[in-house]
Amino acid sequence: MILIVDDKPENIFSLKTILELHAFPTDTALGGEEALKKILRQSYALIILDVQMPGMDGFEVAEAISGYSKAKDIPIIFLSAASTDKKFITKGYTSGGVDYITKPVDPDILLLKVKTFYRLYEQNSELNRIQASLRSEIEFRKKAEAGLKEAVKKKDEFISIASHELKTPLTTIKAYLQLLDRSIDETDPTKMYMERALVQVRKLDNLIVDLLDLSRIESGKLKFNKKIFDFEKTLSNAIEMIRQTWPDYRITRKGQAEVQLYGDEMRIEQVLTNYLTNAVKYSPDNKEVHIEISLREGQRLFVRVKDFGIGIPKDYQSHIFHKFYRVEDSANRFQGLGIGLYICFEIIQRHNGNCWLESEPGKGSVFYFSLPVNSSENQQPDLVSL
Repeated sequence: MILIVDDKPENIFSLKTILELHAFPTDTALGGEEALKKILRQSYALIILDVQMPGMDGFEVAEAISGYSKAKDIPIIFLSAASTDKKFITKGYTSGGVDYITKPVDPDILLLKVKTFYRLYEQNSELNRIQASLRSEIEFRKKAEAGLKEAVKKKDEFISIASHELKTPLTTIKAYLQLLDRSIDETDPTKMYMERALVQVRKLDNLIVDLLDLSRIESGKLKFNKKIFDFEKTLSNAIEMIRQTWPDYRITRKGQAEVQLYGDEMRIEQVLTNYLTNAVKYSPDNKEVHIEISLREGQRLFVRVKDFGIGIPKDYQSHIFHKFYRVEDSANRFQGLGIGLYICFEIIQRHNGNCWLESEPGKGSVFYFSLPVNSSENQQPDLVSL
């Protein structure tokens, strides 16, 4: 809306008619004091202000407007029949005006200037709206992020406490079940149920171990006991465990494993076991898994675990080593929390290695990791925690 301020009603009528004929909404005031009262109550896009008025003249009104935080940015066009002397015009600009029109008013010039300032007002208003929206969005995100950090902290604390509290009774249950299993004759029909119970207890035990590892990673306390070890023994142990747990699956291996590594043997075996377990888990209809070992230039060991299972769509592959990430298509079909591969990635990274994969839906997946062979690259001063 445009505010027209003039002490003569006929001047107001003339300006109002011109502007409203061109779809500009207008408001009017017959003096400076009335104008200031209206400016306090109403927002205006532009003020057309007569200079020669009784009481407060136009310059005084403009100076008063500039003192209002709400109205100080409203553009003011001075309107006067007085001298166009340079000093007179300069006073108008220093009082807060942005332009000057002399009487008699040329309607075309008036409209040209009004359109320009009105368009600038609309653009400025839109920029202010966007800026306010951005500020609001930033504040919202800051609060949301603060709440989310806080939430992650509480979640990690809960996982740590719950995992520790569950570990002790579960270890006791597992020990008693193992004792009972050994005391039951192979011909006893309860033997089968006991073995099934042990399988489920082992799954729960592995889950708790993963949760404990996750908690240690988040708190920077995942410990490593690094030393030189034979990789062949570690690999054989992992393969044998998988064969005993899933006797229906055929695990075939290829390549040389007679190398020495510097690292935490148990953690590397944990990675191998997780890779092989996933290969079995996500291949319900094809019971064959290949594991291949190779050396490149005698400096790095490459491990390749291939299954012929459900595979992973291309769009999901870049997230597969992320914490708690599970592929949507398989999340409802297969149990898990999506932390095993994340832990594997952290372990391999701490051994100066890399993890990656190749996969095609319906044809299976190939998971890789590489490690430096016993060399100066891998024998850095050991840090006991991550």
